[in-house]
Amino acid sequence: MSDDKSKPIDLSVHQSIDPVRLASFRTSLALDRTMLAWIRTTLSIAGFGFGMVGFFRALEKQSPSVESIRLHTGAIRFGTTLVVFGIVATLLAALSHWRSLRRLQRGESPVLTHWPMSITLALMLSILGLVGLWFVFER
Repeated sequence: MSDDKSKPIDLSVHQSIDPVRLASFRTSLALDRTMLAWIRTTLSIAGFGFGMVGFFRALEKQSPSVESIRLHTGAIRFGTTLVVFGIVATLLAALSHWRSLRRLQRGESPVLTHWPMSITLALMLSILGLVGLWFVFER
């Protein structure tokens, strides 16, 4: 009677899952996680824009003055710009995600861009912040 526990494990057994398909699946999951991170980021940007408008609206209603009206008007512009940035960034992230998934489905590897969208958004938000500071300290 032979004991199966005493036999050495055969490491040359063919895997039931194709490694290329598994790598493609892992890549698509990574792309999904990246898309979810973009959604979180863009919702935060847009939510901050809405919050800013609400805060300065309450400030303007609580103590109406020329300065609070000016701040409220500026906050509406700045907040609206943040909401638009959030929407545009979400659409660009969705387009990038869709293109990467299409390349993956065709058996091609996803392309790394020379100028990532994250750097573009960071620069745009930095410029927006500098413009906002300029308007605040201008008067």
